[in-house]
Amino acid sequence: MIRPIAALALVLLLGSCGGGGGAPAAAPRAADARESPDQVLARLSAQNAGDTRVARNLFGAVPGPSAQESRAIGFYSRGCLAGAVEMPETGATWQAMRLSRNRNWGTPELIGFLQDLSRFAATQPGWQGLYIGDLGQPRGGPALTGHASHQVGLDADIWMLPPARLNLSRDERESISSIAMDRQGGAFTNANWTPQHEAILRQAAMDPRVERIFVFAGAKVAMCANATGDRSWLSKIRPLSGHNTHFHVRLACPAGDPTCVAQDPVPAGDGCAEAQEWVNNILNPPPPDPDAPPPPPPRAPLTMGELPAQCRAVLDSN
Repeated sequence: MIRPIAALALVLLLGSCGGGGGAPAAAPRAADARESPDQVLARLSAQNAGDTRVARNLFGAVPGPSAQESRAIGFYSRGCLAGAVEMPETGATWQAMRLSRNRNWGTPELIGFLQDLSRFAATQPGWQGLYIGDLGQPRGGPALTGHASHQVGLDADIWMLPPARLNLSRDERESISSIAMDRQGGAFTNANWTPQHEAILRQAAMDPRVERIFVFAGAKVAMCANATGDRSWLSKIRPLSGHNTHFHVRLACPAGDPTCVAQDPVPAGDGCAEAQEWVNNILNPPPPDPDAPPPPPPRAPLTMGELPAQCRAVLDSN
């Protein structure tokens, strides 16, 4: 069985938020450096335990950002975003897609990173820049549909479709779709995958702002086979199913932001053997474990009481 799947699933279910007007109050930092994100978030959410309102219904209804200093509050999959910055709908080297979702908001660090990466993409043959998919909601937090993460303004989905033009209308941005890069269930890349895709992913992974990048396993194996010279960047490329039409970039907690809960570091090494294990299990699935416990029931939607206390103030801010 693929142990990384279970570990990653656990990580993606974490999160927390809360605060007041102006700059949100700093979340308590881990008293012990050995505390896991789970432990930190449990401690932070205890301050807000009595609030049983469903968080996604509240955050999904707010049309604009809070009037606060920018803060990524909590964890990627259990948090919120104060003082969000909007990714402009169109730039010289990018277009934001699916504008009706109102999910083109992030921290200043995320917006700056995406603009930088789009300028690099525009130097690649056949690419005018980037089509940018979902970032986060105007105040982050759980979404009504889709992502478990993308809650603190540090996650972004970037389409695999090379932009042929960057003057799409709003309607066109709703109707066109990205293209799949995989075959055989994600075990291999297909004919749509190009050296330019690898160059853009490599550029993103080499950026010190980036914590990790999720993409289908066959893409990681292809990059492992083709990489020359410095291979350290490969450690940030993490295999994950469902990422065959886009890749998901996750930034590290911004320097000096005391409200952001960091994810555990990526494992040592380039991760290529792990990616090959994913591929092997796609092609030859292991038999079911008769002693495995039954799967847990579906998780109930996050409540405000499960988010850090500052998230209540993010919602209440003008």
